[in-house]
Amino acid sequence: MKREINDKKKNINNQNSMKWNKKESISKGLDTFIHLVGYTLVLITVSVIFKKIVFISNIWFGFLAVLIIFILNKTVKPVLTWLTIPLTAMTLGLFYPLINAFILKLSDWILGSQFDVNGIIWLIVVSIVITIMNAIMDNFIIDGIIKGGKKK
Repeated sequence: MKREINDKKKNINNQNSMKWNKKESISKGLDTFIHLVGYTLVLITVSVIFKKIVFISNIWFGFLAVLIIFILNKTVKPVLTWLTIPLTAMTLGLFYPLINAFILKLSDWILGSQFDVNGIIWLIVVSIVITIMNAIMDNFIIDGIIKGGKKK
């Protein structure tokens, strides 16, 4: 009898933890989506400011470009960063924006004429501006939206 009660308690605890994991994964997915929308706004803003350097055909390809950049930042960028640690250290971190520019150029290559980035020096400047604007967007806007939606 005691064993049956313990088994039922374990079953209830497992069900509760499964519900919690579903809730948590939905929350993480929504957080990621909010970040992607914010980064899309940043990329579109940069394409308006730097018209000759960054071209996006429409908002949907802007979102697709951000999604590709997000995926490349999670897969390719850590490998590139690890491979270029000595070069980044020798230049005191000045090489790191080149990695960001390479990720932008790689996403340009993937999307073709729908997302286009030009130049090398200006591309580095644009990647620095995107990094700064993303940090501002994260700290002041997106975190406020995400924290405001979560109840303690």
